[in-house]
Amino acid sequence: MKILITGGAGFIGSNIVDRYIAEGHEVAIVDNLATGRRSNLNPAASFYEVSITDAEAVRDVFERERPEVVSHHAAQMDVRRSVAEPQYDAEANIIGSINVLEAAHATGVRKLIFSSSGGAIYGDTRQMPTPESAPLQPISHYGTSKLAGEIYIQLYGRLYGLDWTILRYANVYGPRQNPHGEAGVTAIFGIMMLRGQRPTIFGAGDKTRDYVFVGDVVEANLRALTRGDREIINIGTGVQTSDREVYDAVAAAAGYDEEPILGPERVGDVRHSCIDASHARDVLGWEPTVEFREGVRRAVEHQREREIG
Repeated sequence: MKILITGGAGFIGSNIVDRYIAEGHEVAIVDNLATGRRSNLNPAASFYEVSITDAEAVRDVFERERPEVVSHHAAQMDVRRSVAEPQYDAEANIIGSINVLEAAHATGVRKLIFSSSGGAIYGDTRQMPTPESAPLQPISHYGTSKLAGEIYIQLYGRLYGLDWTILRYANVYGPRQNPHGEAGVTAIFGIMMLRGQRPTIFGAGDKTRDYVFVGDVVEANLRALTRGDREIINIGTGVQTSDREVYDAVAAAAGYDEEPILGPERVGDVRHSCIDASHARDVLGWEPTVEFREGVRRAVEHQREREIG
């Protein structure tokens, strides 16, 4: 089928592009390369260097490509930047999503797959692993803008019959994660350790996250092409991993033996996040397959080859 992916030069999006093409689909990419990399682009895909905040340019691409399915991964992903620059965050994540939805509606797109947040959108919650039915109480502008995107997508489904699947990701990690432009502690720790620099843990190292390998996320996106219509689905492992455990796993993979610097906790950070992905098993037939330390090993080896050379 014909698929258009926003953010297709980024970490998650480019991995999805590769899989869709490998499965025989025709793919077009929209990405402004703000955090995405030209080197991530699959040469078999059409590429448009366009920002989703440019409504007219987005509409032009949709009219030219006429995709059947849209995978919307372009976003402002940095929680700290969202708190410091809320207008920028809203422009990218809310207005940008509306531009994509308007173009999809105007050109007869059948379905939209949306990458949402399985951590920031729930906020600090006592219910862990957290199911999709839990209260939504984000504590950052990023989480709020992602929630707004979900609401708009469901609205377009009700108004215009657009099918959709919302995938709420846990903390995605793996090869191609950008330690400079995207929120990704494994990538940040990895590149610093490989360069002999001491990473900083913000807080005491006891904050926890649910880490899901990018290859498993790609598999969920493949299944969502034909399943999960009008469903909100968590994509995670249900396992809590602390900041200190992440540090130790990356250090083991990088061959690094220094202790971390401990810094103050940051505004907008959820203290504990872990999502229940049993609905993904029921609806998509999906389960995570890559264990955390193995995924970290693959990610660090990729960094060693690509970043360090």
